[in-house]
Amino acid sequence: MKATQRLHDLGQSLWLDNITREMLINGTLRRYIDEFQVTGLTSNPTIFYHAIRNGRCYDDSIRRQSAAGQSGEDLFIDLALEDLTQAANLFAPVHEATGGVDGWVSMEVSPLLADDTAGSIREAKRLHDLARRSNLFIKIPGTPAGVPAIEEAIFAGVSINVTLLFSREQYLAAANAYLRGIERRIGAGLDPRVDSVASLFVSRWDVAVKDKVAPELRNRLGIAIAKRTYKAYRESLASPRWRELAAAGARLQRLLWASTGTKDPDAPDTLYIEALAAPDTISTIPDKTLLAFADHGQVEDELPADGGDAERVIADFRHAGVDDTSVADRLQIEGAQTFDRSWRDLLDCITAKSEALETAAGARR
Repeated sequence: MKATQRLHDLGQSLWLDNITREMLINGTLRRYIDEFQVTGLTSNPTIFYHAIRNGRCYDDSIRRQSAAGQSGEDLFIDLALEDLTQAANLFAPVHEATGGVDGWVSMEVSPLLADDTAGSIREAKRLHDLARRSNLFIKIPGTPAGVPAIEEAIFAGVSINVTLLFSREQYLAAANAYLRGIERRIGAGLDPRVDSVASLFVSRWDVAVKDKVAPELRNRLGIAIAKRTYKAYRESLASPRWRELAAAGARLQRLLWASTGTKDPDAPDTLYIEALAAPDTISTIPDKTLLAFADHGQVEDELPADGGDAERVIADFRHAGVDDTSVADRLQIEGAQTFDRSWRDLLDCITAKSEALETAAGARR
């Protein structure tokens, strides 16, 4: 049995952390679904930037939409939705078979809105309406400004993937925003079934501290933070508050592991996928890691519901001078800044391609 199937049998979903138009055209995504039990995917501005910059599959769409007067952010949203609605259609059978639990794709609001609560709410609603797919998440970062936007979007009936979470505390803030949104819907007599996932980034922890700790501590902090967060997740699911909402028909906000590709060339390429096997969770996985895990991955121990050795490991890092609270805050800020830069680069790339395609078309006339 493939390792990917064993994760599926454990109750963990595998979602691809990538999308390109090429993989939609050449059948790569279809193959991942059929062979590796991939049941969803996520996107972000960096993924789209590389896809559009490094290929020509988007040229016809850019040329056509530019001729129709589209430019900048609006043009990108059209390009992204062309890809994501195709992907959503591929995952629609999974979405239907699982009663809406699985089979999701994700699209991010503009990273320029990371500190704009009202703008994030408006954009989440707009993208939700434009997509017209029941299995498309809108991604809102779990920043201080994003947390109230998550609550309002959930109350409005918009399914949300909370992104850029780096700690238990950030996760709990996002989870509570989701619960408040659902509680408000129940209080208003609305359907409590609005889906959400909360995405905890893992490997960036180990990149952030790798030069600050002894070799024996390297590549251990991200997993420890994930274990600590998983304990909080399981405790939340056992709480009277959640049981009351579940009895009213609310859906589970699943915990998602993001940033699962191994960054250290000396570490196993399947390190995070193997360490974070757990039911009722999702692992988003880059192509390279997916293929490695399918080839030689192992599924052995399930993530301990009580957090296992998380606190001891985190204490070791504190003793080594790592302040995990300040690192979590910094990682969230830096993550938002990275997506901000990718977004600007993405729009510049689309503008440059539009101009080049127009120049080439003029030369042929």
